[in-house]
Amino acid sequence: MATVFESIMLICFGLSWPISVYKSATSHSTKGKSILFTIAIIIGYLAGIAGKILNGAFTYVLALYLINLAFVSVDFVLYFVNKKRERLCN
Repeated sequence: MATVFESIMLICFGLSWPISVYKSATSHSTKGKSILFTIAIIIGYLAGIAGKILNGAFTYVLALYLINLAFVSVDFVLYFVNKKRERLCN
């Protein structure tokens, strides 16, 4: 049952990342973004992935962690792309 609740948490968090990536890609701005927050989220997902791997829990929950990490990583990269764009425009 714990896996079900962990999955629900990952799905709920995961729904926000594509929206965040879309906003970063279309706004071309870092306004409202916190790189430290993004790094903390990445570390959290990496810790969750490591925990699953160390426990040998190669289930769909691990896939959810990886999908979420991928979206957050894209948002992380977009932060620096947008930051560079902002510097060039100013």
